[in-house]
Amino acid sequence: MKFLTIYTPDPTKPADFGPEQQQRMGALIEQGFKDGSLLHTGGLLAQGSARVSLTAGRITVTDGPYAEAKEVIAGYALIEAESTAAAIEQTRRFLEIAGDGTSQIHRIAEGDAGCP
Repeated sequence: MKFLTIYTPDPTKPADFGPEQQQRMGALIEQGFKDGSLLHTGGLLAQGSARVSLTAGRITVTDGPYAEAKEVIAGYALIEAESTAAAIEQTRRFLEIAGDGTSQIHRIAEGDAGCP
């Protein structure tokens, strides 16, 4: 099963991602690519972003998709896991290094599972 995980850091905590955390995160990412549990990952920039909405046939574009700092998405990962429980475990290991914040886990519909 594939999952999309989205990480939002705790906006009340200072960003303190020093060399030790960088090294640990690098090792976690390298291991994930090596064992096939991590398919793709990346950080997201707030600058140059937009929110595009359709309401009653009218498109609205808003610069910057975040209304508040607590909504800023710092990064994402596309992971492969045997179950939701395994995806949660992978996300737990990530959060232990990334620090305080929230990760959402979304299962990706594949084949006939949930696709219209």
